Amino acid sequence: MGAETPKATPIRLADHVDYSEGAIVSRTLLDRKSGTLTLFAFDQGQSLSEHTAPFDAVVQVLDGEALLVIGGDEVRTTAGELVIMPAHVPHSVHAEKRFKMLLTMIRS
Repeated sequence: MGAETPKATPIRLADHVDYSEGAIVSRTLLDRKSGTLTLFAFDQGQSLSEHTAPFDAVVQVLDGEALLVIGGDEVRTTAGELVIMPAHVPHSVHAEKRFKMLLTMIRS
């Protein structure tokens, strides 16, 4: 896999970002004024601390399981599921086990 994401070519999302021990790996697939598509691979125990975003976002879990906290509510989700995170609502992400996700940020 090169640094450039292939255009007009199917890719298997879960295979397009690799796990790294003790780390969170991200790979931006698309970055436009209207939004972004970013792949993440979280090693077990890794987290993104609580924060807010000015735009709606969609988390699609590709592999493993994720623990999201959105507006104080715990949301457990597994591969094949997606969760909408509303703009301006505090949220965090925690990997109790390894997992991969596609984050779609909608800037409008």
